[in-house]
Amino acid sequence: MTERLEDIALKMMSSGKGLLAADESTGTIKKRFDTIGLESTETSRRDYREMLFRTDAAMTNCISGVILYEETLFQKAADGTPLVDIIKAAGAIPGIKVDKGAKPQALFPGETVTEGLDGLADRLKTYYDAGARFAKWRGVINIGDGLPTWGSIKADSQALAHYAALSQQAGIVPIVEPEVLMDGKPGTHSIDRCAEVTEWVLRTVFTDLYDARVNLEGMILKPNMVIDGKNARKASVEEVAEKTVKVLKATVPSAVPGIAFLSGGQTSEEATAHLSAINAGYDLPWSVTFSYGRALQETALHAWGGKAENVAAGQRAFRHRAEMNSLAALGNWTQELEKAA
Repeated sequence: MTERLEDIALKMMSSGKGLLAADESTGTIKKRFDTIGLESTETSRRDYREMLFRTDAAMTNCISGVILYEETLFQKAADGTPLVDIIKAAGAIPGIKVDKGAKPQALFPGETVTEGLDGLADRLKTYYDAGARFAKWRGVINIGDGLPTWGSIKADSQALAHYAALSQQAGIVPIVEPEVLMDGKPGTHSIDRCAEVTEWVLRTVFTDLYDARVNLEGMILKPNMVIDGKNARKASVEEVAEKTVKVLKATVPSAVPGIAFLSGGQTSEEATAHLSAINAGYDLPWSVTFSYGRALQETALHAWGGKAENVAAGQRAFRHRAEMNSLAALGNWTQELEKAA
C-alpha cells in the first residue's frame, strides 16, 4: 500500500526528533573536510556519513529523517550494507536533496535562482525506488542594498512550488526551504529587516504553493529563523524567538504539519538555544523542530578528524548535539544541561 504523504510528514515531525541534513554537495563537504586536513573522496565521504548514521542512540532517539546527497543515497557502507538501510534500521526516513544549486539570476545582479527542475520528475521516480520518501529544495534570498527584489523572490518561490508539486505527484514529501541568508553580503541587516523580508518571502511562497495545488498537510517548511545579519549580531535569544514566531504565525497556514528550521550560519549552541526558546515560550499550531547540518555535525567532524581510531569520539560528539537539539525540540534545553552533558 502506498504511504500517505500526510503520514510520512507526521512521522518526520515526531515529538522530540528532527532532521539530520547530511546533503552537503561534493564542493561543500570538501570545504568541511579541508578544515580537518582530509581529502574528499568517495570513500572518505562514505566513512564520515556512515559514522553518523551508525550512531545508534542519536539516530534512534533524536533523528526522524536524514537528507542525503544523491551520491549517498546509492552508497554502501564498508561492510556492503546500503546506507539507506542503516538509516531505516534506526527508524529514520531517508530523504534526498534534489535541487542543483543557486545560480546567478539573469538581469538580477547579486541575486540567484535555484536550478534543477529539468528532468526532476524522472529523477524523483528513481529516488523513490531507491528508498527516499521526502525531498528538499532550497531557494536563497540575500538581503543587501536594494535586495531582495520582487522578481527574484517570485522566481525562487515559483520554482519551490513547482518542485513541491512534482514531489507530491511522485509520492514524496517536499521540504520547502526558502532561506533568507543571515550571512549573505554584506550581512549587516537588522533583525527587523530580516523579519520584513522573511514575511514577504513566506507570504509569496504559500501563495504559489496554493496556486500549484500543493497539499499543505503533506509538506514540511524549512525556513530561516528571524535573526540579525552575521555582521550585525545584537538580538537576544528571546528576541529571535519572539520575532520568528510572529512572522510564522502571520504567514504559515496551520494545515502545515511541521516546521524544521535550518541553522543558517548560527553556532551549534545558538541554533539549539533559539529552537528551545521558540518551543518553550509559545503555543504553536505546528510541530517545530530542527533540520540542521553544520549545527549537528561540526563538533563530530572535528572529533573524528578523518581517523578510524576517532570514530567513537565523533559519534559521542554527534550524539551530544543530537540530544541537545532533541531537548530543544521539546522546549526543554538549558545551558546547564548543555554544560552537564
